Amino acid sequence: MTHGGGKSQNLTVPTIEGDSSRSSSRTAINSPRDLSQSHDQRNPSSPKEEFPMQSSQWGDDPPTSPPFTDEEMQSSSSPTTQKFTISSLFNPDGPLRPFRLMKKEFRARAAIYHTDWHFNQLILASAVFLFFTNLLPGITFASDLNALTGSNYGTIEVVFSTGLCGIIFSLFSAQPLTILGVTGPFSILAERIYDLCIHNLHIPYLPFMAWTCIHSMWMLILLAIFNAHDYTMKYVTTFSTEIFALLNSVIYFHKAVQELQRNHEKVSFASFLYSVIGCIGTFLVAVFLASANSWAPLFHRYVRMGISEYAAAISIIIFIAMPQIGELKHLDKQTLHVSTSFEPSHPGRSVFFVEFWKLDVAYIFAAMIPALIVTTLYFFDVEVSTICATLPRYNIKKPKAYAWDVMLLGITTGLCGILGIPPANGLLPQAPLHSESLLHDEVDEKGKKIRTVHEQRWSHLLHALGIMAFVSPPFMRVLGLTPTSVLAGLFLFMGEQSLSVNPILHRIFDILTPPSELPDLSKEGIKNYWGIHMYTVAQLVITGIVFGVTFTPAAPSFPIIIILFVPVHLKLSPKIWSKYVLNKVDSWACREGDLRLYPELDMPVIEGGNDDGDDEAKETATLEGPARNEGEETDQESKKQPSGGDIDEKRA
Repeated sequence: MTHGGGKSQNLTVPTIEGDSSRSSSRTAINSPRDLSQSHDQRNPSSPKEEFPMQSSQWGDDPPTSPPFTDEEMQSSSSPTTQKFTISSLFNPDGPLRPFRLMKKEFRARAAIYHTDWHFNQLILASAVFLFFTNLLPGITFASDLNALTGSNYGTIEVVFSTGLCGIIFSLFSAQPLTILGVTGPFSILAERIYDLCIHNLHIPYLPFMAWTCIHSMWMLILLAIFNAHDYTMKYVTTFSTEIFALLNSVIYFHKAVQELQRNHEKVSFASFLYSVIGCIGTFLVAVFLASANSWAPLFHRYVRMGISEYAAAISIIIFIAMPQIGELKHLDKQTLHVSTSFEPSHPGRSVFFVEFWKLDVAYIFAAMIPALIVTTLYFFDVEVSTICATLPRYNIKKPKAYAWDVMLLGITTGLCGILGIPPANGLLPQAPLHSESLLHDEVDEKGKKIRTVHEQRWSHLLHALGIMAFVSPPFMRVLGLTPTSVLAGLFLFMGEQSLSVNPILHRIFDILTPPSELPDLSKEGIKNYWGIHMYTVAQLVITGIVFGVTFTPAAPSFPIIIILFVPVHLKLSPKIWSKYVLNKVDSWACREGDLRLYPELDMPVIEGGNDDGDDEAKETATLEGPARNEGEETDQESKKQPSGGDIDEKRA
């Protein structure tokens, strides 16, 4: 890794026994350029793979089930007929072999753990950036939770959970790039479980939530022990992950509206009008400042980078200070409710500990039902967050890990339940933003410049320590100055940031664009855009259905609904859309050992070949929107420029 602009150091990653094929295959696939050439380079006479990626991601026939392990996905040999037995599932390489993935991930990370502790200026800037992008949305959810859970979860509980879980993950996780915090989907679950406990079951809320978290803990640990990543995430395609990301954006927008509605009920009309101005102003200023990187040649590029990275923080500070000036100071504005001491938000609690054993035995077992939903949500959420933080365009060098972090997430979930604080989970879009903030240029051993990230633990640890400091009364009073209208504006900003990188948005723009202005896809086997448009509409309808469920008594089950759409999609989509349309808009979220949230599909195969392939690739890129890989551009530029050795040879 590059240390503060120093010489590049080669990182030696230990080879795990039986995992060499996995490593070599991953290297070949991580390059976007290799992805675009994979069809052209495939030998048609080679033996058929178990799940070959032909003109459609599923080939001519959709698979009835995904491969169990990464090794099976990478196998290029002819499938052999083996007699299935229950005991074969527990063989050393079997899908249910206990601790198989966890042992591999632990050994791989333990051998290079000491390399995770290098530090430079970019890492410090990343930690400061993470501090604001994690703390501010967290206290925004805290305002919502405080109102809808009877003050059982408030600002101090959310800040305490985010800081504590962040510290634990920064020290012990196998993938420290993944960021944890309190999420919007969990807020919905917590609010609905509160209504269930108080208005239906008439039992105390926190003991029931504690048992929900405890049950979720052992469920997550069992998923990690029995390698659930191998036989669950292989089912998932970007069809489902895009819907999940879109749902997160919609929840952010809805929370902003809810915050303004509560504000309208508690303040005068004049103050409410200013709240609307403060909400929209916070959002627009943050969006404007976030685009600072495109202001060139205005300001130095480091100034533009700083403005862009701290856009949300600058906007919030402006609109916190504004109502303290002049006549605005006398408005009856609503501010964030905070604790004045290191005590829980609820007046009936004095310590962060829940006497969970006092709950009736019947309700202890009943808590397994919401625990199953929490487990489903948290498993899917942390897996997708890790996917986004380790996308191929980040050129991650160290081993990826999933099972170990699911186990660790289970431990933190149970701990949070016992402490009476909301359990933290993988964050979107903060996880990929973490990797983005650590991007830098390196020169590899071949003298080729690449874009990669600083894979280390300092940025995660420092930002978590900073958040943890805000549980102290002096810092908590600073948070208490924040108007709730500013938090509503931050909700809008986070929703916009998440939505702007979702491929669904770009396909919505295609629906609104006249067909004559869209690229011609006939050479890719697609006669018109109707199939793509209907695919996008189907995603929007499903998102609307799932979001609508959150307003019903069945709201806690919405993560299950998202998961159920995965097998339905695998079964029905090939019968509704052509393989060419599916190959254009969909891809495996976990393919050949790499999970990818956004569909960066292979370039189309043009039979017979022609010299216009590059032009056609450019036209294809127009459909996929601005989600292009900076690494690709750097790759192409480095190819055009001869290396120093080549220049010397020519001179000689």
